Amino acid sequence: MKKVNIIYWVFTILLAVAMLFSAIGGLMPNAEGEAMMKHIGYGPHVLPLLSILKILGVIALLVPRFPRLKEWAYAGFTFDLIGAVYSFVAVGDPVKNWAPILLGFVFILVSYVYWHKKLKLQAQLNGKYDTSS
Repeated sequence: MKKVNIIYWVFTILLAVAMLFSAIGGLMPNAEGEAMMKHIGYGPHVLPLLSILKILGVIALLVPRFPRLKEWAYAGFTFDLIGAVYSFVAVGDPVKNWAPILLGFVFILVSYVYWHKKLKLQAQLNGKYDTSS
């Protein structure tokens, strides 16, 4: 259980930090962010919205309980990254411009998988795990 908890928290914190870093940059008006959004085909109004949604997603990940909300946060982060990669590819950017985004998928995947492992282990310890499924 300790190993699962450590892996879960390491990757969840990496994901939260990455999303918060992105969100804070999007909430502070800057020419670089606006130029990037224009380059990939979005208006500057999209950046603050995505930033607020990322902050809400991080809160959902870090607050205990609310498993359905946590599922939505993982889905939202996944959609955000898929949209980002697609947008960069669609405008013809080279791989080096969008490849770092793929690290976010690793954070999401490992955090999500280990969250479910953690839930399963907790249920087993509490005697609430059904081994027939």
